[in-house]
Amino acid sequence: MGIFIKGTYLVHSSGKLEKKDVYLKEGKIESIANTLYAYENDRVIDGNNKLLVSGLANCHTHLSMTLLRGIADDIPLKQWLENEIWPVEEKLKPEDVYWGAMLGIAEMIKGGTTVFADMYFPEDEVARAVAETGIRACLAPGLIYQNAENGEKKLKENVNFIKKWEGWGNLITTAFGPHALYTCPPEYIREIVKEATKLDVLVHFHFLEALWERDYCLKNYGLNPLDFLKQAHLLDAHTLIAHGVHLTPEESRNLSPYKIYLAHNPTSNLKLSSGIAPIAGFLKNGLKVVLGTDGTASNNDLDMWEEGRLMSFIQKGISGDPTVLNAEESFKIMTNNGYNALKMKGGVVEEGYLADLILIDLNTPHLTPIYNGFSHLVYVVHPEDVTTTIVGGKILMHNRELLTIDEEKVLGKVRDIARRLKQ
Repeated sequence: MGIFIKGTYLVHSSGKLEKKDVYLKEGKIESIANTLYAYENDRVIDGNNKLLVSGLANCHTHLSMTLLRGIADDIPLKQWLENEIWPVEEKLKPEDVYWGAMLGIAEMIKGGTTVFADMYFPEDEVARAVAETGIRACLAPGLIYQNAENGEKKLKENVNFIKKWEGWGNLITTAFGPHALYTCPPEYIREIVKEATKLDVLVHFHFLEALWERDYCLKNYGLNPLDFLKQAHLLDAHTLIAHGVHLTPEESRNLSPYKIYLAHNPTSNLKLSSGIAPIAGFLKNGLKVVLGTDGTASNNDLDMWEEGRLMSFIQKGISGDPTVLNAEESFKIMTNNGYNALKMKGGVVEEGYLADLILIDLNTPHLTPIYNGFSHLVYVVHPEDVTTTIVGGKILMHNRELLTIDEEKVLGKVRDIARRLKQ
């Protein structure tokens, strides 16, 4: 049984819309043509006045921070983490993390995100939520070094997590999640990279989110940030670096030959006053850039459309050049670049690619008229415009109704947890 999407619009490379039939089977896009036919027992979706595009790739978040949305705002990063967020996280039970993940997944599915890269703890609870809901994810248990004994214990737990969940249902991939250079020394990260290489998985790592990290690195390790990456062997791994706000142009150029992907998080960086990453320059220097929301405690939502729009507009503003990060390039960062960073064949509507797709309702005032599909996708579309979300050829939402999540139950559970956390 396949899914037949009849008479939907696709965005041509020129930006113009073209009407096509699309057939999905066994989790992939099997056929795209002017006219196709459904087989008996196929699910048929009417694509009239709908735009079919790849789902979005949220390449850096802490999903269960949905439980902490709005709990501590308007505070600098270090104070926010150490005085506000970490103390509240100490109160979280494993079951809380599961319900926070369910809430975040509901928000992402409704907003057109089909894959996300997460770092949190206990990550088994996030994996359980992913398995139940059918979204795609790359999951990394967060690792913070306290001492040799604790570090070794946490590393073994991360290895066991990977062995348990890697490849689950063709939906879950896994990673190691050393938190940051100020919580994990280079010798500890070297051990992590050794295991990551052995298991052929990613390393997900916060890096130069705040300006003070450069001084911390020099003072505590006698290294500049790029030498830290070298000493930690992170340049030898497939590494997803979150933020990179304070990378210099020269550093971005030096990183470009490696399997380093920088996850840009414009809303979170602005809200925490961490700064503005000059990613247009990074891209020009050959650094591979993807996009993320960060956690909802520092964003405060999981709206990837907002991230894409803000990413493009900020780079135009700080460069004084309206041509940088045009709509087509921005949408590729929001989709295909993200899938590539997570080592998945998705992010485009082409035969043979993952059937991780969304339908957008064009029959609305703010999407009328439409001259260029990429322009609307980056500069106009909002989460509420997504009517259908499909992951791996399975429909997770149709006509704005979640099909794998009891939304009311999730909302009720999270409200109960929030009441306890506020006590």
